[in-house]
Amino acid sequence: MVMTLEKGWHQALDEELKKPYIQALKTFLSEEKKRGITVYPPEPYVFNAFRQTPFDQVKVVIMGQDPYHGAHQAHGLCFSVQHGINPPPSLKNIYREMQDDLGIPPAHHGNLEKWAKQGVLMLNATLTVQAGNPKSHYGRGWETFTDAVIWRLCQRQDPLVFILWGKSAKEKCENILSQTNHPHVVLKAAHPSPYSATEFFGCRHFSKTNEYLKKWGKTPIDWALN
Repeated sequence: MVMTLEKGWHQALDEELKKPYIQALKTFLSEEKKRGITVYPPEPYVFNAFRQTPFDQVKVVIMGQDPYHGAHQAHGLCFSVQHGINPPPSLKNIYREMQDDLGIPPAHHGNLEKWAKQGVLMLNATLTVQAGNPKSHYGRGWETFTDAVIWRLCQRQDPLVFILWGKSAKEKCENILSQTNHPHVVLKAAHPSPYSATEFFGCRHFSKTNEYLKKWGKTPIDWALN
């Protein structure tokens, strides 16, 4: 697997990409391929988040957990699915909250690239998964890599909005943010899955994010997808 990152990301993570665990991760993924195991997202999309949102353009970070493990769903952006695939339940709940918060009707698709192109880094804790086997690539090195991504973003004095939905996202980012003096804003809520959506609804993270961006003199996110 070739780790093709946007130039700014490659520069920011240059030392990280040289560490032994990265080579071990590449070897593991190569062995999965040799064994005929289907891995999602397809290789060209593994680093899609880093290509869609260049390092110096990140304004917002949405933290996910694991890529979707169904066919044709994952394409490297957390919560997002490829065109032609119905939005999964969590994404439908995100759309519902967005409508309640901003009056934006739910999109008829689940592709969130428009957000990514506006500076929303849509990062999963692990960037690959076996087909039909959630969390199958946990503990293989991805978490260390994405920790480094968050750490590097935290070093920027240019303020960011971190949107953390669910216990996993909160713990991952807060552990890193607590170690730095930073100007960033952290918005927390329950995960939008059907199991915890009642505690997710009403978080108003979309409008709150834009309020902070405008306060900092940045262009707010156009969340509408249709």
